[in-house]
Amino acid sequence: MRIMHFLNHTRPSNGHVNVAVDLACVQSRMGHSVSVVSGGGAFDSLFHAYGVRHILIDQKRTLSNLIKAAGKLHATVFAISPNIIHAHMMTSAGLAFLLRRFMKFKLVTTVHNEFEKAAIIMGLGDQVIAVSEAVADSMERRGVKRSKMSVVLNGTIGSPRLTTTAPPARVLKRPAILFVGGLHPRKGVDDLITAFKMVCTRVPRAFLYVVGDGPYRDTYKEIAAQTGFGDRILFCGFQPDPRPYFLGSDIFALASHAEPGALVLAEAREAGCAIIATSVGGIPEMLDGGSAGVLVPPRRPDLLADAIVRVLCDQALLADLRARSGLNLERFHVDRAAKECESIYNRVLG
Repeated sequence: MRIMHFLNHTRPSNGHVNVAVDLACVQSRMGHSVSVVSGGGAFDSLFHAYGVRHILIDQKRTLSNLIKAAGKLHATVFAISPNIIHAHMMTSAGLAFLLRRFMKFKLVTTVHNEFEKAAIIMGLGDQVIAVSEAVADSMERRGVKRSKMSVVLNGTIGSPRLTTTAPPARVLKRPAILFVGGLHPRKGVDDLITAFKMVCTRVPRAFLYVVGDGPYRDTYKEIAAQTGFGDRILFCGFQPDPRPYFLGSDIFALASHAEPGALVLAEAREAGCAIIATSVGGIPEMLDGGSAGVLVPPRRPDLLADAIVRVLCDQALLADLRARSGLNLERFHVDRAAKECESIYNRVLG
C-alpha cells in the first residue's frame, strides 16, 4: 500500500506530530511504501532510518502560500500516486480534500483536537479516526456520521522516536509530583499550581516538576512565584525524552480542561506512575475507566489537592496505583495503532 501522511509540520513538541511520525515509521516497517508531507521539523534522520520519504511543502495560512501549497501537493500526489492520504491537521485535511475530487486516492483524517471549532474540517475524510470514544461522540454531535468514524486510541509504547531501552530514572526531590505537556490554558497548569500550593501546607516536603514549554511559560512561572512555594515548583523545559522524569516521580498529575486522548498518559502508565487526572474527554478511556488512576473534576484545584495529599500520605494506596497503572499496557503499543489504521485503510479502499 502507498500511504502519504500529511501534516503542517513535524516539530517534536506536538502530540499530533508524534502520532503521525510513529505511525509512518511503523507502517514502513510493516512493508508499506510511506511518505510524509509537511512543512519541516526535526525527524528527518528518523524518517531516513525507517525508509520514509519526507517531502517539504510550506503550509502557512496565507492565501498566496496555500495556492502554492496546493499546486505542490498536486504534483507530489501525481508523482507518488498514494492509495491513502492520511491527514493529521486541519490545513492538510483541507488541502487534500481539494485534490481528492480529481485524483484517485482515499482521504483518512485523524481528529486530535476536536475542541477546536475548525476541527469539523476533519470530517471531510472518507474515513475519520477519532483518538477516543469521547472525540467520536463530540464529532457526531457536530454532524459527522458515526458510520464513517473509527476509534483508534493513541499509544506510545514501542515508539520509533525513543530508544528501546528505558533510560535511568532522573533523581528528583521527593515526594515528586510531575506534569508533562504544553504550557497553555487547556492543560490546566494554573489549576495544578494552585492545587500544589494547598498540597504544600499539608505535605511540606513536596516538589512539583513541570516538564514542557509553551506560550504561557512565563505566566505560569509568575503564578508559581506568587504561591510562596516557588522554590519547590521547578520548570524543566521541553524534554525530547521525558521518561527519566516519569521514572523518578511519585505522582503524575494532569489537570486538563479538555483532553481528546493524551499521549502523556500512555507514557506515564508505561513508567508505572501513580496517576491523578481530570475526568474530561478521553482521559477516563486512557485510564481504563478510572481503574488505572484517580479521576477528579476539572477546574477544581481543591479536589485535585485532596487527591494528591491522600495518595502521598498513604504508601499502600500509592503502591496500588502504581501497580494498576502498569496493567493492560498492550492497548498503548504503536504496533496496535498501526494495525488498526491499516484495517481502516483496507476498509475504505475495499
